[in-house]
Amino acid sequence: MTKISKTPDIEAFIGKIANLKSGDDARLNKIVAKIIGDLFDTIHEFEVTEDEFWQALNYMAASAPEFGLWAAGVGLEHFLDVEMDSRDRAAGIPEGTPRTIEGPLYVAGAPLLEGGGRLDDGTDKGEVLIMRGQVRDTDGKPVAGAVVDVWHANTLGNYSYFDKTQSDYNMRRRIRTDADGRYWFQSIMPSGYGCPEGSGIDRFLAALGRHGKRPAHIHFFVTAHGHRQLTTQINIEGDPLVHDDFAFATRDGLIPPVTRHSDPETIHKAGLNEPFAEIKFDFTLALAKSADDEDFSSRARAQAA
Repeated sequence: MTKISKTPDIEAFIGKIANLKSGDDARLNKIVAKIIGDLFDTIHEFEVTEDEFWQALNYMAASAPEFGLWAAGVGLEHFLDVEMDSRDRAAGIPEGTPRTIEGPLYVAGAPLLEGGGRLDDGTDKGEVLIMRGQVRDTDGKPVAGAVVDVWHANTLGNYSYFDKTQSDYNMRRRIRTDADGRYWFQSIMPSGYGCPEGSGIDRFLAALGRHGKRPAHIHFFVTAHGHRQLTTQINIEGDPLVHDDFAFATRDGLIPPVTRHSDPETIHKAGLNEPFAEIKFDFTLALAKSADDEDFSSRARAQAA
């Protein structure tokens, strides 16, 4: 049975919509034609009614502020990671630290620390966490002066800036690696979070029989001159949702072990007066093929005043 988008009349109609014959950007015209054709096929195959169509469009319009969560929840962000991995393999680019989704809760301009420091403001009495590691290239050489941009939630699963009860840039810092490519930070162990209850994405996932929860995790951007920009995150080992993340962000190699220290000597050496958790994690950056490889995507991101 011929798809309706492949009938002559509808093909001509799609061509007009996408301006296939005279558009200035042939690639864009073809992409739009493909998307519209697939939507037409979906409407035809499932006999979508006019009322169902407008319900869906109204629903999406109301959900527009949540599109960052939608991109994660419907797997688009993860698919982009998988697609970019495939392109890298085809191009023979050496593998570095696995990339995974950014999520919608980054805030630009966090304070810059040299070598390391503390991320949290001390108001959340969660489990103390010390994380440390090294940034290296794919040949194993340390990358001095790399910037490790880190952000994570508090013990309630909330992020500063979006949660107005927290101080500015709480649990958000940029850390410039030392001469040996090393970084470290002290913070608290984060908790996972769920999509806002009753939100569009929450209702959509519920309709599919899915939950909208994420395991505890810590986000990173890692950048260095001459190297590819890395967007990734680690999951906290032992979280029951590590392999059941609504955002599909869990990837092999991004669940480092958590070591918990309670002996007085180790606590003292760490400059603390209470037990703490420790995570060691090294980042590996591939060399940039062009200046574009060093840049962030054009995704809209929050900027604190």
